Amino acid sequence: MSRIADAFRSFFSILFAGTLAEDIAQHYGYVKPTITKPEGKPKPEPPKLGPKEGALQLLGLLQRDARFVDFLMEDISGYADDQVGAAVRQLHEQSRATLDRYVKLAPVIDGVENTFTKLDLVDPKAVKLVGNVPASGKAAGGTLVHRGWRAQSVDLPNIAGSAEIVAPAEVQID
Repeated sequence: MSRIADAFRSFFSILFAGTLAEDIAQHYGYVKPTITKPEGKPKPEPPKLGPKEGALQLLGLLQRDARFVDFLMEDISGYADDQVGAAVRQLHEQSRATLDRYVKLAPVIDGVENTFTKLDLVDPKAVKLVGNVPASGKAAGGTLVHRGWRAQSVDLPNIAGSAEIVAPAEVQID
């Protein structure tokens, strides 16, 4: 009796819906059975890094490559200017190399400082007007005091461990 019921269901299904009922087609081998894969554990998403972690990571890279944090935290008031100058030269070279490796910077205004610069559209986040600024906040141009810096790209490596550890403590074992 089941085959007769299937025949009637099939007839009316094709007549009104234009297709064979899925359970009947599957039962008689007209459609490949759908195999449902057992769902395993979903892959954990990598942690989203916020500004805090990125800043700490960059600080950690500057510390690792140039001992930047050590220099800033050191009391240099007892050193002579020539000693500080020698230390700063090496710190500058190493810090710049690290920054060039991980962050591509470009000037906000590509012009010569201390020369007149025409301002077409002023983005208040990118250009800071200083001096005798009109009440409207708009100016045709002015003397370029600082070109500013814009990050074109940032390519920091993945963080292994906590970003809050800028530099691990080092213990010499004798």
